[in-house]
Amino acid sequence: MNFVRSLCVFITFLSCIVISVHGQAAARPGPGSGTRIGFYSTTCPNAETIVRNAVTAGFSSNPRIAPGILRMHFHDCFVQGCDGSILITGTNTERTAVPNLNLRGFEVIDNAKTQLEAACPGVVSCADILALAARDSVVLTRGTSWPVPTGRRDGRVSLASNANNLPGPGDSVAVQQQKFSALGLSTRELVVLVGGHTIGTAGCATFRNRLFNSTTGPADPTIDPTFLAQLQTQCPQNGDASVRVDLDTGSATTFDTSYFNNLSRGRGVLQSDQVLWTDPATRPIVQQLMSPRSTFNADFARAMVRMSNIGVLTAASGEIRRVCSAVN
Repeated sequence: MNFVRSLCVFITFLSCIVISVHGQAAARPGPGSGTRIGFYSTTCPNAETIVRNAVTAGFSSNPRIAPGILRMHFHDCFVQGCDGSILITGTNTERTAVPNLNLRGFEVIDNAKTQLEAACPGVVSCADILALAARDSVVLTRGTSWPVPTGRRDGRVSLASNANNLPGPGDSVAVQQQKFSALGLSTRELVVLVGGHTIGTAGCATFRNRLFNSTTGPADPTIDPTFLAQLQTQCPQNGDASVRVDLDTGSATTFDTSYFNNLSRGRGVLQSDQVLWTDPATRPIVQQLMSPRSTFNADFARAMVRMSNIGVLTAASGEIRRVCSAVN
């Protein structure tokens, strides 16, 4: 018990995370968060199993849904809080915003919701399904697991214009800090959460401006020359902007610390990633996360619990959608 207590990290008003003797990150939401572990233990006891099975089935068919669902959860939480508004379809909804056009995995969330409505009608929110599915996606790519606090309700508003302030691929560290800080997240949590780029891909359009000389300057000198040539081959100057490139070269399907090692070698694909190494405000954090004593898995679990409690709707707020793509 003393061992557990000694590792307990109290984080503002949202949560306390404990690293258990089994190596799993255990999360306990604190006062005021409005969510808790086991929220559906009596009202829908198989909820987490149903979501996990749906994600596993989707992953078996297309492993790319794992980074897609993780990114979807980030984008949901960064716009009006974690309320499932990213899932709503229609003209000018969040899904139509440019940063969200390449999100994938919506069919997995819909599948889970269909099964949950059959088992426990009107009980489990789409926002909670997405939070659980993001955790399950990390596990399926060999990352850590953690208990996900649940009890969120679904939002009724989804506007593309609200997605304008999502973190972007060209953001400096200062801009990223401002965007994360506005949601109560620290610089360390920023670096840890961006470490989710250890899985997934990016389209050439999001970073090709770094690769070639232009009227505004030469190719980005922070890119390793060998890696620059590789990227130029994958994303030629007048080539297809939609071509996808691994964000974590050599390990894009495994949730691990190689992403941070790549940053140290000038092999960050996005400018917003590479500046985490070149900026003195974040470089020491990257160095710690890539070290043999890295705490990345535990830190990521902590940060995910914190992020997933941003702006949650609980109690009488919001609703429990019957289908995730439309308000009731």
